[in-house]
Amino acid sequence: MKDHMGNSLHLKSLNHISLLCRSVEESINFYRDVLGFVPIRRPGSFNFDGAWLFGFGIGIHLLRSENPEKMPRKSEINPKDNHISFQCESMGAVEKKLKELGIEHVRALVEEGGIQVEQLFFHDPDGFMIEICNCDNLPVIPLAGEVARSCSCLNLQTMQQERPMLQQERAI
Repeated sequence: MKDHMGNSLHLKSLNHISLLCRSVEESINFYRDVLGFVPIRRPGSFNFDGAWLFGFGIGIHLLRSENPEKMPRKSEINPKDNHISFQCESMGAVEKKLKELGIEHVRALVEEGGIQVEQLFFHDPDGFMIEICNCDNLPVIPLAGEVARSCSCLNLQTMQQERPMLQQERAI
């Protein structure tokens, strides 16, 4: 049987996400001032407008749309839309800050086995969905039944190293 936990591409981590934007400056301000990302140096050989930011172990690459006026505008906040999620220390502090900044948001609650996860969803200036959660409350439980971990402690490499040991134990 094929090992689905394998890392045949030898991946190490998520490096960045790229987002099209109408205004690079407006998007920089949002990701810096609202989410705490830091603008970083971008290769000068690019012949298109954009910016790179870094924070929380990942990069955000902003790319100015070639047709910003044709980019769709999203107004409805739909938690089932494509999004990126960040964990936080205090949901109350996040919601207070969003209210202070006048950022429209939607609250959601996930309950599983007596565990509650709070979620806040809102858009960046171009309609890309952002989620802030306390998802660390919810354990990550692989379908194959390996050891459960919390989101922030999950390490794919550790799981891959443990998998052969678990398979050997099951064979005995």
